[in-house]
Amino acid sequence: MDMTIKSLEGPGAGSESGDGRAYQPGDDVRRIDWNLTARSETTQVRETIADRELETWLVVDGSASLDFGTTRCEKRDLALAGAAAFGFLTCRAGNRIGAALGDPEGTVIVPPRAGRTALLGLLRRIERRPRDIAGHTPLADTLRRVQQVARRRGVVVVVSDLLDDGDWPAALRHLAARHEVVVVEVRDPREDELPDTGLLTLVDPETGQRLEVQTADARLRRRFADAAEERRCRNERAVRSAGASRIVLSTERDWVHDVVRYTVAKRRRR
Repeated sequence: MDMTIKSLEGPGAGSESGDGRAYQPGDDVRRIDWNLTARSETTQVRETIADRELETWLVVDGSASLDFGTTRCEKRDLALAGAAAFGFLTCRAGNRIGAALGDPEGTVIVPPRAGRTALLGLLRRIERRPRDIAGHTPLADTLRRVQQVARRRGVVVVVSDLLDDGDWPAALRHLAARHEVVVVEVRDPREDELPDTGLLTLVDPETGQRLEVQTADARLRRRFADAAEERRCRNERAVRSAGASRIVLSTERDWVHDVVRYTVAKRRRR
């Protein structure tokens, strides 16, 4: 069942049995309840209870690498926008939204709560994440933590730049085996290619390590671009092999258009 689309278009037919009623022309014959039909001597169909409650988990990367942006905004702004977009798309009466926030000291779990007020409070908490925090919480650890606490089948939205060399693909596969998973990958164009600006000092935001590179060297820029392309392809393969959906948001584009295109394409595939 496509739970993301279901949340956009209203409750689905459901899978739990409800009351029986007389068969009417146009009813799905697969819903005929033969036991009830035999007892009543008229053809009866069994209604199903609508699946009205959806549980959504937002997994938001809290690594310092998101405090970076060279165009319209920083990646942390895109992470907040992605979390807000899917939060509001799945927020409706009865639905609950929780979060697993990556933190250098460990994963912070925000239990699922229903209502717009709870969602706004959660987004405010994400927005107020402190900057320049040293350290890094592996994405795989956060995904495994969600798998432990998200006992009910639902939607898991993973918001990250995927600049993580850990074994998050395996953790993603395990999570997608039970839940519908959407990966929101946030990027900045300077992570894909270096500009020709001469001597440049690069700083790792997670470790503080500094490195001086000569960007006028065409071979160095080509190696950088090749390495970035290899990482992009590796991440795409990992998400696809896990059976998860993927949407890419970039600091140089309007994220609203990307979310709309993703939603429309999802609807058409259904």
